[in-house]
Amino acid sequence: MVTLKYVIFVMKLLFLLFLFACNSFNEIESYIHDIEPISISGNINAVIEIPSGTHDKFEVSKETGQIVQDIEDGLPRKIKYIGYPGNYGMIPKTLLSPETGGDGDPLDVIVLGEQLQKGSVVEVKLIGILKMLDSGEIDDKLIAVRVNNSIFSSVTSFNELKKSYQGVIEILEIWFTNYKGSKKIAVRGFENEQKALEIFKSARQQYKNHNDKN
Repeated sequence: MVTLKYVIFVMKLLFLLFLFACNSFNEIESYIHDIEPISISGNINAVIEIPSGTHDKFEVSKETGQIVQDIEDGLPRKIKYIGYPGNYGMIPKTLLSPETGGDGDPLDVIVLGEQLQKGSVVEVKLIGILKMLDSGEIDDKLIAVRVNNSIFSSVTSFNELKKSYQGVIEILEIWFTNYKGSKKIAVRGFENEQKALEIFKSARQQYKNHNDKN
């Protein structure tokens, strides 16, 4: 005899299966264009391309908007150094145009803290900029921390990061100076959280301008 409790259990199971099926059809088509740069909570969204501590080089394709593995000499690219010192990613709906000295890509961001899953979208606070030249071209990286659920979440400024977590800035500088080999990357110093926010706002406007033209 079928009991009411069993019927309720089956109905709950069917409902969960229905939700799963719906979510499978709501995959993100483009990490660049389909995610807002500002969350509902008013925080900045970052898309994680490369989890911290890993060596495989992934990036969001400008053509497809999906996260793909970088290919070098016909093979999947791996970083020939110690793993990434933070979660590496990009900020959607941003652009640093070549006209302003950028590389034509979305803003790069390093999210400090615990390893995050590739493809995850996390809310972050900008706390600084790592200023870089890659083979002579500007290739600056924003430095960020998660808003919640991280040992770094209490950090609100570049100076606070240096004071409360001594050595982190030096680790970033050493890693990015050396991960591509000798003399390919030149670190030009750091900027604070105010400058990082200015760059973010400018990159949002550049993205809007670019899409209005197209």
